Order: sequence, then C-alpha cells, then structure tokens
Amino acid sequence: MNNSSVQSVAHPTEHEEGLLKLLPTLQDKKKHLTLITLLWGLLSIAIVSLSMGAVSISTGQTIAIIGNSIGIQLPWDYSLSQQAVLQSIRAPRIVLAILVGSVLAISGAAMQGLFRNPLADPALIGISSGATLAAVAVIVLESTVLQGFSQWTGLYSLPIAAFAGGFAATCLVYHFATVGGRPDISSLLLAGIAINALAGSATGLLVYLADDEQLRTITFWTMGSLSGANWPQIFTAAPFFLITLVCLPLVSRALNAMLLGEAEATHLGFSVEKIKTITIFLVALGVGATVSFAGIIGFVGLVVPHLLRLWFGPDHRSLLPCAAILGAILLLAADLLARTVMLPAELPIGIITGILGGPFFLWLLRCQKMIGGF
Repeated sequence: MNNSSVQSVAHPTEHEEGLLKLLPTLQDKKKHLTLITLLWGLLSIAIVSLSMGAVSISTGQTIAIIGNSIGIQLPWDYSLSQQAVLQSIRAPRIVLAILVGSVLAISGAAMQGLFRNPLADPALIGISSGATLAAVAVIVLESTVLQGFSQWTGLYSLPIAAFAGGFAATCLVYHFATVGGRPDISSLLLAGIAINALAGSATGLLVYLADDEQLRTITFWTMGSLSGANWPQIFTAAPFFLITLVCLPLVSRALNAMLLGEAEATHLGFSVEKIKTITIFLVALGVGATVSFAGIIGFVGLVVPHLLRLWFGPDHRSLLPCAAILGAILLLAADLLARTVMLPAELPIGIITGILGGPFFLWLLRCQKMIGGF
C-alpha cells in the first residue's frame, strides 16, 4: 500500500467525511419513513377489514358509520344492520387483532434481542404451553373438577385460566433458571424446554379424556381465533396488552447494549439482571394475555422481527415500535383471509399464520445455512 493510500485511510478526505456523516441521517430517515408507511398500512388494512365480510359494507359506508359515531355526518347511506355488524362484531375483532398482533411481534423482537438469537420466541419460556394446558383443563373438566371455577368466572373462565397457566409456567421456568439470585439464559432455555414437554404431555392426557364436542372446541382454540371478540373482552384485555406495548420500548437501549454481550452491557452501565427480569415479565404478561383471549397463534413473533432486521438493522429503538405495527398488520391480514376465504365458514387464524410463516422460516434456515449458520 502506498503512502497516499495509508494517508487516505488514516485521514479521510472531505468527501469521505461528508458521506460518513450522511449515513446515520439516511438511516434515520429510512426508519422514520418505514414507521410512517407502516402506520398508513395499518390504517388501510383496518378499513378494508371493516368493509369485507359476509355482510357487504362499502368503504364509503364504513367511513360514514365511523364518522357518525363521532358526530360527523357523511353523504354515504347505510342500514342499521350494517351499522350493528360493523360496530358490534367487526370493530372489536379488528381491535383485538391489532392488540394481539402487536404484542406477539414486539414480544418476539424483545426475546430475540434478550437471547441474542434470531430463533428466540416467547414460546421458549413456556408461556404458550402453560396457557394451553390451563385452557384445555377448563374445557375438559369444567363440569367436574373445575365446576366451581367455571361458575365463579363465567364467560371469562377460559381467558382467566389461560393467562394464569401461562404466567405460572413462566414463574416455574424463571425459578428453575435462577442461580444465585440471577436468571441464567442457558438454564432458562433448558427449563423452558422441560416445562413445554411436561405441559404438552398433560395437555395430551386431557385431550385423550375429552369427548367429541370438547375435542372440537380444543382444536379450534389451539389453532387461534378472534371470532369471540367483543367490547367487554377488549376492555378486560387492553390493560395487559398496553402494559407490554408501552413498557417494552423503554428497555430498547438496554437491549441494544445486550447485543454486545452481557459483560459489555454491564460496563455501559445497564443492570443486566434487572433487564432480564423486566423483559421476561413483560413478555409473559403480554403473550399470556394474547393466548388467553385469542388462542395459540404462531410465527408472528418470529417472522416480523426478522423482516424488519433485514430492512433497517437491529436497533431496538426503531425495531420494537415498528414490529408492533407490522405485527398488527400481519394479523389483521391473516384474520381477513381467515374469515373471507371460505365464506360463510371461517378458518382458524393459526392456520393462516402457519401457511405464511412456515415458508418464511424455511427460507430463513436455507439462507443461514448458505452463509454458515446462525
């Protein structure tokens, strides 16, 4: 290398310095543009979802009904039945889809950052399996062992049981993974595998004891569904979802530091153990609530963070809010397909997300194999 080349590397030219200063600005603009685009996409898919279904409601009528609910009169006529369908059936379903999709996606992004593993998923720490076990227990045993619980909780017996089961499984995993008062990531993964296996076996036993009607309910619930959404359910679930959605972005800087390693994050002034505890608790709270009110919906927490990392990198300050919005878009689109592709019947939404997420996951494995693994 000649002297001029050495000097160029050691002391960049004015043009090179200008390019280096411009790169962060361009990256920030890309993230802001992505956020704005996702917000517009969410609004668009929400309006389309409100309009499409077994009862035909045009986009203009949809906007007129929404406008009328806030005191704005618009020139599109609609019937009372269309208004009732939109406000009492479709609107709460769409709100629930937005909340569930955003929580699943932001939780997946946080878990991947915490474990520094692109394949990390909330199911790793036993939330989904614990919630499934509790919900299946209520379905199968509600007329016998759990009759008192079902009578006391009424219509909310399934969501309450699923949330309690997911949270209990997470507490067990966290307890067994705590060494010397600190949660160990490797032990957390191993404990999660063990709890998942135990919960899966217990669920299988309950399925074996179920009758035909109970089996149909279990099958539909474990595949995920938003068909039972209503406004009282939304108001009950919203606090759990909002705590996760509001609080997880607050640990984004710590998750960025965790990408460098736990020792480096500690040197940068972050309390690694506290960040682990807070993140796992928030993920358990949010995902437990999603399983409680919508059943098992896979791949959203895995696919969405990957798509965004491929687009603008692993900065959690942008990744977490964008993941929440894209997760809501993905689940809204999946729910729209689930309830319109086979009218008047309805597909479980988990089938749609599996069809979309499975091929992406295989493509990801193939790409990682080509570049030498994870």
